[in-house]
Amino acid sequence: MLERLNQALDHLETCLDREVDIAEVARIAAVSEYHLRRLFSALAGMPLPVYVRRRRMTLAGAEVLAGELTLLDIAVRYGYGSAEAFARAFRSVHGVGPGEARRTGAVLTAQPRMSFRLVVEGSAAMRYRIVEKEPFRVIGRKARLPLVHEGTNAAAEAHARSLEEREIARMKELAGQGPGGILSAVVYLTDSREEGAEADYWIGVVTAPGTAAEGLDALDVPAGTWAVFEDHGPYPSALQGLWRDVFTQWFPSNPYTSRAGPELLRTRPVEVGAPTDSQLWIPVERDGGRAGA
Repeated sequence: MLERLNQALDHLETCLDREVDIAEVARIAAVSEYHLRRLFSALAGMPLPVYVRRRRMTLAGAEVLAGELTLLDIAVRYGYGSAEAFARAFRSVHGVGPGEARRTGAVLTAQPRMSFRLVVEGSAAMRYRIVEKEPFRVIGRKARLPLVHEGTNAAAEAHARSLEEREIARMKELAGQGPGGILSAVVYLTDSREEGAEADYWIGVVTAPGTAAEGLDALDVPAGTWAVFEDHGPYPSALQGLWRDVFTQWFPSNPYTSRAGPELLRTRPVEVGAPTDSQLWIPVERDGGRAGA
């Protein structure tokens, strides 16, 4: 997969002076657009559109400083319909407008070309199983929270503390399917997985479809395939490392791609720094292009 992804990035480089066809980039990478965006964000630490904008502005910055073309010509060359739109994009990357950069020879920010390689760090095996699951419903409490890649998520902790005892008791009464007990479910609002991107974060239980949820929020999840990963280590660092390894090591090495759906997480116990048993459910689908690989 990484070889195909690098071929896709090479193709992307040839499109920086015109509109990038993400569908074509995904075709070259031999994955769906959805999986391409998720995989790139996990590997690169930034959404694919942000990388494209930074690469464009890196090339545009060099031309601005060279002084051979007008600023409007450069703007048009890189797909901006007006000098104002180009200036906004330029400033978002370089922290200075193109006119000022040309006049003063300002220091600009370069985004290097990316390529990916699999580094074998060798000792840790990833424990997983594939589960075919019928439709189910998550019943609990939902909050919109920012993603945190390292350390504790204060907003998630505050959401957990806000739950009333009667709500927790009600959830436990309704729990009826695996993964059992109270868990969290994350529904991403965009393809971005960068730090601070928002997601809907649920604390609840898995129940049968149609289960009554009076006084609680409900999330209906269709049938599908799930990759279930298990891990043991200090909370939350081990869990955050597991999520990163799933996207940077497991997906590139296995014939599956991610699909739309909530990620489920069950941890016991949930105490910062304490050894925790984690079970992470990732919605996946078989990658037909790599079946039997």
